[in-house]
Amino acid sequence: MKILWLTNIPSPYRVDFFNELGKLCELTVLFEKKNASDRDDSWLNFEIKNFHAIFLKGISCGVAEAFCPNVVRYLHKKMSDKIIVTNYSDPTGILAVTTMRLRNIPYIIEGDGGFAGNGKGIREIVKKWILKNSALCFSTSQTHDDYYKKYGVTQERIVRYPFTSLHKSDILDSPVSQEKKNLLRKKLGITEEKMIISVGQFIPRKGFDILIETMAKLDRSIGCYIIGGVPTHEYTQMVSDRNLCNVHFMGFMNKHDLFEYYMAADLFILPTREDVWGLVVNEAMANGLPVITTNGCIAGLTLIKSHGVGKIVPVEDVDSLASAINEKLTTLSKDSNEAVLQTIHNYTIEEMAKVHIEVFEKY
Repeated sequence: MKILWLTNIPSPYRVDFFNELGKLCELTVLFEKKNASDRDDSWLNFEIKNFHAIFLKGISCGVAEAFCPNVVRYLHKKMSDKIIVTNYSDPTGILAVTTMRLRNIPYIIEGDGGFAGNGKGIREIVKKWILKNSALCFSTSQTHDDYYKKYGVTQERIVRYPFTSLHKSDILDSPVSQEKKNLLRKKLGITEEKMIISVGQFIPRKGFDILIETMAKLDRSIGCYIIGGVPTHEYTQMVSDRNLCNVHFMGFMNKHDLFEYYMAADLFILPTREDVWGLVVNEAMANGLPVITTNGCIAGLTLIKSHGVGKIVPVEDVDSLASAINEKLTTLSKDSNEAVLQTIHNYTIEEMAKVHIEVFEKY
């Protein structure tokens, strides 16, 4: 089976997925750009093994977007059995879909998640036209289903897949023992009695200002480690003003080092204002960590709320977040950690590729 995939950049988790999918089909991926302008150079350390990658030539017109007119040369019925578009809101994706509509070529839409807009304006009209006329739409969750339906996609054209950045080998077989956590904390120089972590870019949407405000309400024996690069002056000033010696900013980490922090921690917090998914939730759960996140995080609504293995709090609610952290830290148990691992068990790249192939063969 010949599959053509259109996307914007080779993000590491997508490249891992394409390498896995490429084992099951003849896969060609068209990329608009080699990297996003807001990502560090570590995103360039990808390895293309099992698929054919083509980097289109075009004009950059956004953080991760470009307008690449030469995309049209690859859009022919005889060249591919299925064509999937994930960059359907980009100029290149819009051009590709328009071309396929004119050539009567079916196309499939995939996204990580989504919150529907108000339906007004040219951008919203174009999005509805693209989604409504698609052959199929891959969805990550009920919230994502509702997003598609808002733009005119019928239920029978929506298929679910497990969205993840994890290989099967990344998910622990059993929870980390307290003894191992203590050894890791000693190695990492962590001295606090309890340890919570959060991971993400230091941007307002991630809500780290809310987490810092929350830490001011908690006991100083709880250490908070925020991992994601260089914090802005706003965040460091907040910590200084509140004299929070137990809040630590950590630089960008490779996967191995990051997973050591996951395994050492007691609890994972994602205080996001909005995330159409939130892959760090998957990563934390793969290490058996209970998760507290907001009702603006689709990964949380799908994996945490639906399975009762963590806590969902309202966006920007400091008191609710503080209460949830205290509650979870006092009710930690091996059973709850095992429930977390069981919930995330099937959210693997291997399963993600398998589901895609099954859908391609069925439709």
